[in-house]
Amino acid sequence: MNVANVVQVLAGLSWMLVIGSLVFAGAMVARRGNVGRVVPLVIGAVVLAVVLNVTAAGLVFIQPEERGVVITALKQAEAQQGIRTQALGPGLNWIVPFFENVQVYTISRQTYTMSSAVGEGQVSSDDSIAARTKDGQQVAIDASVIYGIDPTKVVDLHITWQARYEDQVVRPVARAAIRNAVSQFGIEEIVSSKRGELEQLVTDEIAQNFSDQNLILGDFLLRNITFSEEYAKAVEQKQIAEQLAQQAKFVVEQRKQEAEQARQVAQGQADAAVISAKGAADARLIQADAEAKALELIAAALQDSPDLLQYTYIQKLGPDVQVMLVPANSPYLFPLPTMTPAPSVSPTIPEPTPAPTTTP
Repeated sequence: MNVANVVQVLAGLSWMLVIGSLVFAGAMVARRGNVGRVVPLVIGAVVLAVVLNVTAAGLVFIQPEERGVVITALKQAEAQQGIRTQALGPGLNWIVPFFENVQVYTISRQTYTMSSAVGEGQVSSDDSIAARTKDGQQVAIDASVIYGIDPTKVVDLHITWQARYEDQVVRPVARAAIRNAVSQFGIEEIVSSKRGELEQLVTDEIAQNFSDQNLILGDFLLRNITFSEEYAKAVEQKQIAEQLAQQAKFVVEQRKQEAEQARQVAQGQADAAVISAKGAADARLIQADAEAKALELIAAALQDSPDLLQYTYIQKLGPDVQVMLVPANSPYLFPLPTMTPAPSVSPTIPEPTPAPTTTP
């Protein structure tokens, strides 16, 4: 409780003291008592009550989040249109009792909400902003405006609007700015890519208009955007189609990946076959080269030792070979290493039977 409130309480109690003193004086008169001693008490109580009430009427305590506009009946150099040019600041202030009064305004942030939800905003019914987009679609906007009174222009606000600034400035300015901004965008832009740009456009317009009317915009909040039922169905169908298209695209990509994987496997197998064939070919070339060099060495050796070929041939024969048939034009090879002469068998020729002799 501040000092001004304490004085006002005391002022109220002082009138009770006056009434009590008057009752006491009346009782003394009724009893034919000494009224002279009661009169000073009554006068003192009245004077105290007057002083306290005058003091209470002149003291005004302003909270830190408030400013006071002084409305005066006196002609003062610093007053215009019956209002002091300077608002009362925080703390205990003095005004001329019974000739001046104070209209207190809060300078703290306030929120004005316009919503389609019943009971959510300042208007209990549906208070969303109906707006039409650039492409002719109608939308409903839920929004909140956070604002405050400019502390340095409280007097000007009072002169222009008094306490009507919320209904006659905040509400119409915000709704008009929203409609103007929505009309500059297509519905697809509002839904997706340019919602932030829409909010910024509304914020700039409201801030400028509030500044002209001695208000300060704290923030603008675009709470919700509601579409018509027809457009909502169209959007839902479009989203379903896009999802199906994305699914089909995913399937195609999956098939592409599988085909690429199969191609890479086939390519790897082909590369492996090529490498294997190349290795075999290189090995064959090396073997042929070695054989050629070996033949060259053999040919050189035969030139130096002609009998080497016959010796090598004999070495290659099997150990059990006893008889060999060689071509007629080939030389005979003698002796074989394990060859032994076979016994010769003379064939038995039967003797001829003598012819019988006939005697004439």
